[in-house]
Amino acid sequence: MKQAFIYDAIRTPRGKAKSGGGLTDLTPFELLKVLYDALEQRTHLDKNQVEDVVLGCVTQVGEQGGNIAKASLLYSGWPDEVPGLTVNRYCSSGIDAINIAAMKVMTGQAQCTIAGGIEMMSRVPMLSDKATLFSDSVQALRHRMLMMGSGADLIASLFGMSRQQVDGVAFNSQQRAAHARDQGWFTSIIPVFNPVKDIMVSADECIREETSMDELAALEPYFADIGALGVDALQRQEHPQLESINHVHTAGNSPAMADAASLILIGDGPLSEKLGQPARARIVAVATVCDDPLEVVSGCAKATATLMRKQGLNSSDIDLFELHEAFAATSIKCQRDLSISDEKLNVNGGCIALGHPMGATGGIMMGTLIDELERRQLKTGIVAASGAAGSGTAILIECL
Repeated sequence: MKQAFIYDAIRTPRGKAKSGGGLTDLTPFELLKVLYDALEQRTHLDKNQVEDVVLGCVTQVGEQGGNIAKASLLYSGWPDEVPGLTVNRYCSSGIDAINIAAMKVMTGQAQCTIAGGIEMMSRVPMLSDKATLFSDSVQALRHRMLMMGSGADLIASLFGMSRQQVDGVAFNSQQRAAHARDQGWFTSIIPVFNPVKDIMVSADECIREETSMDELAALEPYFADIGALGVDALQRQEHPQLESINHVHTAGNSPAMADAASLILIGDGPLSEKLGQPARARIVAVATVCDDPLEVVSGCAKATATLMRKQGLNSSDIDLFELHEAFAATSIKCQRDLSISDEKLNVNGGCIALGHPMGATGGIMMGTLIDELERRQLKTGIVAASGAAGSGTAILIECL
């Protein structure tokens, strides 16, 4: 089997997913075009060499419907012959897009592919596709398909996580993200001009570095009302050892909704000569799993554990972990289950602080991981994310 290499990883800033956000006036097509143009300029890529573009996108409706991977290529003036594929594995969609694009290279189906993702949550809100398993409460309870925050509260209850502990994860995420931004460590960001507001957006907008532990402690639990509608009863029915569900997650220790896009250029070894530049990283291995749907967001920990077990590795063998902060409890679970030290996990903050533009998040995390491994002159890293229904995907990379 051939090897798959990452030649570049770029992203837009994460914009606030609200009317005042810096990116909200742009369509998903316009946001992706900024990255397509930048990728071509940075790598001297011949667009005719690209044999597939695979993008993650969770809410595929309206402006994000109609196979946005292909539609955005047409909008951006790319050759008609370049295919496009849009995938949805919930919040791990972007990592799965990288996996699919890399597998095409590894199996010899393609020499050059692009992966990434898009999500404009201010323009195409989460759940606006009205999927039955989320919009029909009877079906959701029957199939144990719960909202992500409800699963996070269950994880906190099962593993004895306190409100102070989950708030501590959020506080730490904010502080690390603000420090990394101020130091200029998010080097994969491509600035985006918003002609409507006449502004250049060059930094992530969701970071709240002024957040204190006291402010976090004052926030009300966000998922208790949903729990009272039958979710708590279902969770306790399957876990009778629990006297109650500990609703510890709030708007402050949950991932912020955001607008963003990401692109990753993937190819085989000989592509280096055509581009005239070396690869930045090698994709070593991938694991895709599914865990208990009631826990919803536990897939990140399971995927990472599965990946390391299959490779005969443990956390001491990995230099850095970029793991999806799908609510604070999932970060604590990952750290406990995998014995990851604070010095290796989400060292520049995570989605709680930086924002979570669902389909784009995987590609953004990959770029962040490569940037930081290069900056520290380290070698191995794992990027992983949870999706709904217990799904999760993890990728092991090696910087070159």
